[in-house]
Amino acid sequence: MSGSVSPTILVTGATSGIGYATARDLLDFGATVIIHGPNHQLVSRAADQLVAGGADGDRVYAVAADFGRLADVAAMAREVSGRFDRLDVLVNNAGVAGPKRRTVTPDGYELTFQVNYLAPYLLTRLLTPRLRAARGRMVAVSSGLHRTGSIDWSDPQRRRFYAPLAAYAQSKLTLTMFARAMAWNQVDVTAVSVHPGIVKTGLLSIYNQVGGPVDEAAAVLARLCWPEVEVLNGAYYEGLSPATPAPLVDTDSAVEQLWKLTYQMLGQHRFVPARAA
Repeated sequence: MSGSVSPTILVTGATSGIGYATARDLLDFGATVIIHGPNHQLVSRAADQLVAGGADGDRVYAVAADFGRLADVAAMAREVSGRFDRLDVLVNNAGVAGPKRRTVTPDGYELTFQVNYLAPYLLTRLLTPRLRAARGRMVAVSSGLHRTGSIDWSDPQRRRFYAPLAAYAQSKLTLTMFARAMAWNQVDVTAVSVHPGIVKTGLLSIYNQVGGPVDEAAAVLARLCWPEVEVLNGAYYEGLSPATPAPLVDTDSAVEQLWKLTYQMLGQHRFVPARAA
């Protein structure tokens, strides 16, 4: 794939697995790629590996943020906005499997819900001015397991009932609903969610299945990321094909309720979005 202008693409969770392979593919296609990792050591190592593998070092930019700390997410958004006046694509790939025991972040949220949903939500909202400047795209890495998820609106933090798989499924359900909500609410930013396949990554144990090659999933993500490849705004994809998501994703009242709930949760924090260039 090629284009007349090199796009700038941010891939979260890009130090290993699907994120790293996707970043490598995008660099091969000619993109400028911002790779994210949970700390500077890991993301710097990933950047060095990409360059050692043949990537142009001038097109690799590394940023670090612990998604278990929302202030880190906000700082990362400011760093990206300070360096780039436009962002063609944001790939919300970073994620964790639910820990065996319910874990609360320093921000006071259940860990899986924060890392897999609240942090990508916040990052996307803070980078929206840069995405709008490019009439860009947000790609959320979901999971087919989102169909097994449910939301207890009175207890989304799962204080009363916690199970790792249930927490993970809920986080992917809410991320998929967020992509649909963005499509409804944004006029200059396209948003899709995708289940790229079950592959051999650190999250494989939660599926209890045999995983396929990481490169196959990365090829799916890289194609959906490429600005010249048309996608259906708000759609949920399985591989490269639009698929039917969980019913809640298509329920207007539920999507609106999640939007309001998330806004209320993050409203207590003072996060300032970057100004559009």
